[in-house]
Amino acid sequence: MSSLTDRYLSATLRAVPAPRREEIATELRGSIEDMIEGRTGAGQDAATAEREVLNELGNPDRLAARYADRRLQLIGPTYYLHWQRLLRLLLTFVPALVGTLVGVAGAATGDGPAAAITSGFGTAFEVAIQVTFWVTLTFAIIERADPALKLPAWTVDQLPEVSEKQDMTLTDIAASAAFLLFAAAFLPWQHFWSWARQVDGERIPLLDPVLWRSWLPVLMAVLLAGVVFELVKYRVGRWTWPLVAVKAVLDLAFSVPVVWLLANDRLLNPDLIERFSWLQDEGNLRSITVITIITTVVILVWDLIDSGVKARRAG
Repeated sequence: MSSLTDRYLSATLRAVPAPRREEIATELRGSIEDMIEGRTGAGQDAATAEREVLNELGNPDRLAARYADRRLQLIGPTYYLHWQRLLRLLLTFVPALVGTLVGVAGAATGDGPAAAITSGFGTAFEVAIQVTFWVTLTFAIIERADPALKLPAWTVDQLPEVSEKQDMTLTDIAASAAFLLFAAAFLPWQHFWSWARQVDGERIPLLDPVLWRSWLPVLMAVLLAGVVFELVKYRVGRWTWPLVAVKAVLDLAFSVPVVWLLANDRLLNPDLIERFSWLQDEGNLRSITVITIITTVVILVWDLIDSGVKARRAG
């Protein structure tokens, strides 16, 4: 287990500009050691002295903001970190949960799949805006009313453990590799063991079988290359800019063909569309296509930004 000082430094440095991390780490570690030495010289136990010194320094996010000369203020500094923590927590699950429930309810009451999906996404977006507004308004009122809330004080017990591979855990790598393998296996599965059937019971491939002579083998190869990439990434142990570049190439190699096929109505099997008439009713197919394209692009952009941020953070 890492020492409290190491954990405190790690928590502080992750929120300061990368070019200044080494300088700040040296300065802060020296200050902490001097303060601990002063207390132990007076006869205090070293472990107790370390805890008291770090508690006095306070929340590492607030200390990092001072080093970076960054104001922790949207509505006011007093409750900023509490506002930020609560808002992040609520946005991680509330919009998705409500949107899913609305979509399922719409499908159960007879809405078409496209209408149910659209309703779910729209509701999730609206809920996210409402949560952000009301949480911010509540903290703005609290800030100005100044009721002297006795919120829990920060202590060293809240420090996260230091991991050499904070952005590269084995669990994350295994989950990503498993998802890619599942996606690669789905391509032949949907062709030979599709759940969709003709009236006579014959299975209907979900994707256009013609694509096996062109794009489907390419997409499967890209997915399998992604599995190899995940293993290499874990071997390296941290995000680097060359890894970001490879990740971008793989993401684009998969997303661009999928978006192009969707936009030109060449991805789904024509027999599937003909079998299920609701796909042709009231532009349902077009709605599903637009939603899928938007989702694919959003995931692509988010993945590229996320990997870039992690590479920058890794320094």
